[in-house]
Amino acid sequence: MSSPLQHDTSGSGSSVPVHVAIIMDGNGRWAAARGLPRAEGHRRGAESVRSVIKSASKKGIKYLTLFGFSSENWKRPSSEVLDLMGLLRLYLKKEMRALDKQGVRFRVIGERSRLPEDVQDLVKAAEQKTQNNQGLNLVLALSYGGRAEIVKAARALADRVKAGEIDSADISEELFADNLETIGLPEPDVLIRTSGEKRISNFLLWQCAYTEFIFTDTLWPDFGTAAFEDALSEFSARERRYGAVRV
Repeated sequence: MSSPLQHDTSGSGSSVPVHVAIIMDGNGRWAAARGLPRAEGHRRGAESVRSVIKSASKKGIKYLTLFGFSSENWKRPSSEVLDLMGLLRLYLKKEMRALDKQGVRFRVIGERSRLPEDVQDLVKAAEQKTQNNQGLNLVLALSYGGRAEIVKAARALADRVKAGEIDSADISEELFADNLETIGLPEPDVLIRTSGEKRISNFLLWQCAYTEFIFTDTLWPDFGTAAFEDALSEFSARERRYGAVRV
């Protein structure tokens, strides 16, 4: 299935991206700089999530994908992982009603089987509750890793070839994309990473082939509406040619 994203190849850019992806980084450093526990940084980061969702909805952005918890984050101290899971529980319980009223559709990508069972239940309930909403599509990446996603897709296609359902020659970029967790989502127009780090950390590796990257020194808990709008303005000023030349 082809991506629903309509690329602007005119060179003029688009004032509002269809799909924005964000790596929300810097919660721990924000807390450390203030002599606070890391858990407080994560709690303040949740407030930035709320602000960005509201701003994205008002701007008419159709898809917002947030990197909430990577597959590598399971290596963090158990106390921090417990705090993060607790915050996730609180978010799913408290915010979903408000998001549903805003018409937001919620979806999770990642190895959800690694999440605590009650969190899995909350995720499933939130997805079902908002599945018919027509507003912003909010995608939360939890226990997610881009390489693992690609390997999983390759295995699924290999099994189909082995079963005689398809021939290896039938495997195209479109068919491969249809076996990723992001099936049905357009590729991100822009990926924003906060905190000054300049890498994508195993996030949406396949999907970001033609994505514009914006790196900001702002720590995630300080990334509010103004910072988000600044990033969108930077994106709108860029020329996107997708390998073509300017005419």
